[in-house]
Amino acid sequence: MKILDFKTISFLVFFISFFMPGLIAFCAQLNSFRPTVKELGIDVGILISGPGNAITDVGGLKVGNFTLWEGDNIRTGITAVLPHSENIFQRKVPAGVYVGNGFGKAMGLAQVEELGNIETPIFITNTLSVPAVAEGLIEYTLNQKGNENVRSVNPLVLEINDGFLNDIRGMHIKKEHVLEVISQVSEGEVEMGSVGAGTGSHCMSFKGGVGTSSRVLPESMGGYTIGVLLVTNFGGILEINGAPVGRELGKFYLSDKLRSEDEGSCIIIIATDAPLNSRQLVRLAKRTVLGLAKAGSFCSNGSGDFVIAFSTHPSLIVPNEPQDLKREVELLYDFHLSPIFLAVVEATQEAVYNSVLKATTVKGRDGHTLEAVPVDKVVEICKKYGVLNWHQKLPPWSKK
Repeated sequence: MKILDFKTISFLVFFISFFMPGLIAFCAQLNSFRPTVKELGIDVGILISGPGNAITDVGGLKVGNFTLWEGDNIRTGITAVLPHSENIFQRKVPAGVYVGNGFGKAMGLAQVEELGNIETPIFITNTLSVPAVAEGLIEYTLNQKGNENVRSVNPLVLEINDGFLNDIRGMHIKKEHVLEVISQVSEGEVEMGSVGAGTGSHCMSFKGGVGTSSRVLPESMGGYTIGVLLVTNFGGILEINGAPVGRELGKFYLSDKLRSEDEGSCIIIIATDAPLNSRQLVRLAKRTVLGLAKAGSFCSNGSGDFVIAFSTHPSLIVPNEPQDLKREVELLYDFHLSPIFLAVVEATQEAVYNSVLKATTVKGRDGHTLEAVPVDKVVEICKKYGVLNWHQKLPPWSKK
């Protein structure tokens, strides 16, 4: 086998880094393939992503999407996150809640704030389907083995308003769809874009949807994984690493008039294997709004921006009926939280970009249409402002 010389290797590296984003963008215009930011050569932040660059990089966690797409007017769905594969009611995980802007109709947050843990999977759906999903989630929990004597369940259901594209008043999501989405959850690749709860959503004047990303800290900082999954449904001015993509494309908040579809919500789920208690998880959840802001959100009046953060660390699992009077736990000192804060900001920002780039154009209720962001033009704009391939141009992050 012939060994390539240094000049040939250098040329190939240059060719791939310079032309690959354009080739990917061209392919995106020819078919339904939609790239992630990494596939376009857009490097967000300084930390390294997990192997799947998804919330499922946190071990044992599962995600599923159920998409309901019927006729001309039904464009909605459900997105579910299961912290682990066991009976969550019997093995609760520590959690914290943060509300960036409270224009929302979430269910179950008060008990999470009070007790500092969650006891069911986390579900996201459309605004008027929260009761149906909650009913299905309650039935699912009551029917689990080991829950035969349970008399109270705190279903955790959050929402986005997809009424611009979806016949939301029809309340087409039913309780049986909860079991359908749970049957589809997996630990692997997370489907993104116009799927699940993101089927009818929008983001900063483009089609939005489900997005995810992750970061892994260096071993000297614990080697912990931080994953983010979100559903984007909000207005703003899209910026990618500072490049004014929304303004260049002429589609951004207040560019023509104040439109109702610029309102909405952003639901953010944070998972980590770091040993954090509920108080620390609230602190972590608060940092996500910085990632939203870096992507172009300003948390408008009608945007319900809700965040739930949880830890899967085994020492912090809470049994439903503990037999012991006390317990011993591992807990990270607050002094060492800053790298995790940075990780969640980066992962949130990248997840927003992925939700937009992976989303496809959707036509729905009464002919309303939300266009997918044009990938080829995004690449051109990012080249113009020099925000591609930063990891090749800038000093690396510290691996110590």
